[in-house]
Amino acid sequence: MNERPYEVHGALGSPYSMKIRAAMRYRRLPHIWVHGAATQGGALAHVRAPVIPVVRFPDDSWHNDSTPLLYLLEDRHPGSRSVVPPDPARAFLAHLIEDFADEWLTKAMFGYRWLAEVDQLQMSRWLAFDAFKGGGAEQRERFAASFRERQVGRMAIVGCTPANFALIEASTRAVLAALETHVQDRHCLFGTRPSLAEFGLFGQLSQLGVDPTAQAMMRADYPFAYRWLLHIDDMSGIDGEWDAADAQLSPVVEALLAVAGAVYLPFLRANAAALERGEAMMRFEAMGHGYDQGVFKYQAKCLADLRMRYAALNDAARGVVDPLLERTGCLPALVSA
Repeated sequence: MNERPYEVHGALGSPYSMKIRAAMRYRRLPHIWVHGAATQGGALAHVRAPVIPVVRFPDDSWHNDSTPLLYLLEDRHPGSRSVVPPDPARAFLAHLIEDFADEWLTKAMFGYRWLAEVDQLQMSRWLAFDAFKGGGAEQRERFAASFRERQVGRMAIVGCTPANFALIEASTRAVLAALETHVQDRHCLFGTRPSLAEFGLFGQLSQLGVDPTAQAMMRADYPFAYRWLLHIDDMSGIDGEWDAADAQLSPVVEALLAVAGAVYLPFLRANAAALERGEAMMRFEAMGHGYDQGVFKYQAKCLADLRMRYAALNDAARGVVDPLLERTGCLPALVSA
């Protein structure tokens, strides 16, 4: 008897849900997409952290947190449609870009969605529409108003304040500019097939491609990067190849790492340093802008994980990544505690 399919309990407005769904589509893993308020509560009861997506595996185990999910699927389904490059150097770089997308670009998603009233109104109503699959205007409006109030109230906690948004937007535009140049020639970063980096970027940018202000910005200034999102959403028909381990890296990889080196790694270091000093707030400056927010233990774990992965690289891989990490400003955060 065939295994039952995976169940992906997520939402269209969740960047991590869209990331996992796109990766599973590419990997051609049989799955069903389950969304809506009526089913989410039951799925969340099976995991420790109440965040989506929650994936029910064919063996009846339940999992969430999108990056560990991708690696669990790698373990369960090793083979030709892996999203981790076989070359250790490229695997590390793909992971670093994915982590940057998950932990920094998500601030763009929050900021564009909840800072301006036009986005707050439309997206709270659309997310309510998604949650109740229609559900009637009265129920939708009550949920939309409550959800909007909750999300707007959380903005300072996650660093998405008007004062911080100048840096968030500048770094997001730098990412989009790099993609705009690259995707007109080739859709993927490490060959003609996608890695976890593409899916991490897609998850966050998929939301910018929907929300009114961000969508208008992308359509006007980065039209091919905007259209690229629809291609990454379903790559089940792609049978590409990884670039050879000794091939020159695409310029887009260095461009994306330059943004991570300018913004994300300093953010992680500032957060870790503030935590170590016992401070409640962290601050740093990048790209000519200041940024401050409350400290997060999870981001300290992200930095520790990146350092562990870097330390595990062999000499050959270090020979590839070190010059690139040095040029892009990423290396200091990875080699110093």
